[in-house]
Amino acid sequence: MKTGTKNILLLAGVVLLAVLPLLFVNAEFGGADGAAEEMIKTIQPSYEPWFSSLLEPPPETESMLFALQAAIGAGFIGYVIGLFRGKASKSKPQ
Repeated sequence: MKTGTKNILLLAGVVLLAVLPLLFVNAEFGGADGAAEEMIKTIQPSYEPWFSSLLEPPPETESMLFALQAAIGAGFIGYVIGLFRGKASKSKPQ
């Protein structure tokens, strides 16, 4: 199989893995914070938080900041992997 065909099949697989659950799974996608809050309320209903947030951004901004954090982390990991591979290729005799 040619490399181009493999790449197209892999890309189609990734797209299907991302889209199919959104189409066929009828569930509410909630965060861990909401689930933890519900669990705390069921375990101890009289619990009072120690403090509240000074500034709570809108959900769109919160999602954007989370995506930015993930992109920065992925960039850092890619940089470190590239750095180590570059050092390894320089140290090998040609």
